Amino acid sequence: MRIEAPELGRQITAMVTPFGNNGEISVEWTRGLANHLVNTGTESIVVAGTTGESPGLSPLDRAHLLYTVLRAVDGRAKVIAGTSNSSTEQSIELSTQARMEGADALLLVVPPYVKPSPDGLREHFGTIADAVHNISCILYNVPGRTGVNMEAETVLWLNQHYPNIVGLKEAVGITGPNSEKGRAQVAQVLKNKSANFEVWSGNDQDTLPMMEMGAYGVISVASHLAGDYIRRMIQHHVAGEAEQARQMHQYLMPLFETLFPPVAPEPSPSSVKAMLNMAGILVGDPKRPVLPAPDSYKARLRVLSADYHLMPYRE
Repeated sequence: MRIEAPELGRQITAMVTPFGNNGEISVEWTRGLANHLVNTGTESIVVAGTTGESPGLSPLDRAHLLYTVLRAVDGRAKVIAGTSNSSTEQSIELSTQARMEGADALLLVVPPYVKPSPDGLREHFGTIADAVHNISCILYNVPGRTGVNMEAETVLWLNQHYPNIVGLKEAVGITGPNSEKGRAQVAQVLKNKSANFEVWSGNDQDTLPMMEMGAYGVISVASHLAGDYIRRMIQHHVAGEAEQARQMHQYLMPLFETLFPPVAPEPSPSSVKAMLNMAGILVGDPKRPVLPAPDSYKARLRVLSADYHLMPYRE
């Protein structure tokens, strides 16, 4: 049965995939991480998303990961499966399998590498949504990763034509240099979307600015480490406590910036995996070609953790 977007929550975590020393998914570490996320404010967990290193996961890996997280959270949080790639046919297969295995919703990213046209995006997402019509789908626009920006008109057309497309994870960027177009694009979606369609920020640094524009919440990476802080920031915003929310946002900005390029020397999830491992929440290293955080950067991450009192770090 389809669920409404608000049921997925305002604080969603794009979970890293824990790989053991043999490079295989660690069931024990995955259970531990899922429980940690639920205990620190996560309302839904995305598995096999960008942060979960989905390009390096086989269909069997994806099924194994989804099964493990569903059993670990046991109804305490919703579980959203990343199920799309550059092939419409393969995306339908992955989406159908995830629905059968019990996923609460699906996250569908703009196809990377192939650079589809707006009409191609409409057909791609519409075909998937039709094939899995009884499960909720969230679109994911991340032009920095895919090479294509899904424009507001395309999002709104899909919202209008497919009732099971219930939301958008938007990572176009609305802060920083040259963000005017991204902000205008988000504003257009928020102004014209249907009432049952929600928008989540796809960038931690954009969470509060986007919520101030009308977005519902965030699909976060930093919530692996600072879930309680992010939950409090969102609660302040929802309660109308704007100044407290902005203070929390500014407090968290150094963490948000340090986890990702251009500040971080390696792409996500390298830094967040390093911080989790140092904390004793074991997740292993990222899969190549993403490299582990170098020792020099780990020293900076230790200082950052101490500054935020995030968790008791160990060597």
